[in-house]
Amino acid sequence: MGLVKSMAKEMIKEIGNKSREFYEFVLPPIDMHLDDDKLTLLVDIPGFMKKDIKLSLNGNILSIQACKEISEDKHNMICNQRPNIIDKKIRLPIELKDGEESVSSAKYENGVLKIIIPVQKQGKDITIE
Repeated sequence: MGLVKSMAKEMIKEIGNKSREFYEFVLPPIDMHLDDDKLTLLVDIPGFMKKDIKLSLNGNILSIQACKEISEDKHNMICNQRPNIIDKKIRLPIELKDGEESVSSAKYENGVLKIIIPVQKQGKDITIE
């Protein structure tokens, strides 16, 4: 019985590792809201500390990187599916010129990162007679 239990535990651990790797690839889920004067992004990255998250904006590419410190107490771990690393690059649906990128605010609260990027109106309104 000990051998079967040990094999089952190893199998569950391996499935958990593959699941975590998959989530690290597809995560984080992102919502974008475009208003007249700003683009708001809501990024779900629970389980990370604010100090472990790094953001950068280059042109219209937003980079989100997060790396969680992994506990050394792994021998009792049965399953670890939550992501330890996030490395995501997002093409924003707005035009930003190099050197003019700015973020008006970035807040991380309750596992949700809220980023607000100011948007300058492009073009000219045309009135119809």
